[in-house]
Amino acid sequence: MNKWLKTLLFLAGSALLTRWIPFSSLFRNLDTMFHEFGHALVTLMLSGSVLRIELYADHSGVTYSAIEAGGRAILVSLAGYLLASVFSLLLFYLYTRGRYPWGLIIASGVALIMLVLYVRGGFGMLWLSGFIVLNLMMLLVWPKAGKYYYLFLAFLTLEESVTGTLFLVTTAAITPGRAGDATNLARLTPLPAVVWALLFFVFSLLCAKWALGFFFEGERDRRNSNKLLK
Repeated sequence: MNKWLKTLLFLAGSALLTRWIPFSSLFRNLDTMFHEFGHALVTLMLSGSVLRIELYADHSGVTYSAIEAGGRAILVSLAGYLLASVFSLLLFYLYTRGRYPWGLIIASGVALIMLVLYVRGGFGMLWLSGFIVLNLMMLLVWPKAGKYYYLFLAFLTLEESVTGTLFLVTTAAITPGRAGDATNLARLTPLPAVVWALLFFVFSLLCAKWALGFFFEGERDRRNSNKLLK
């Protein structure tokens, strides 16, 4: 089967299946967390300052930062969607290498940094605290369930990174003034919002293809190892 078709089918299947899992909606903020952390991280790398981050129950978020106008502001606006896709790719890479506990540790570390330094809204603080506690329980109390929990998070984050950019493309095409980062980039550059949204979408698909490639590679290696043991 064509790799792109396989990627699209798996993403569609993941989008359907994860919505049947109880309380899955609560975990969709993980992609938002990575998105807003991407803005904050690049802001700090470019000598800007992060004022605060807000996470909302509808899976949206906002990062308030102070940065010089021009090229630095463009990089900060680019960072959210791009780094969220890269984080989802990282989760699958770590799973393939058998290091999924490190994925939970990294995600918990990001959540802790945001909780301690930047997030002050009621929902955001509650969600980050609950996420950290649940991850610790999976690592320390229910390690056997940790692998399946991790895969759930990985697929959910991958699916959200793609569907989020697809929704952005639709928004940018219909109401370009309300397309978030794509709108900001359109104001800072000659390119319209819909072009930036399409670039985000293409990048998220590339990351999804690579991530699923890691996943299939890992599953194939495990099957081969089991055959050798038998």
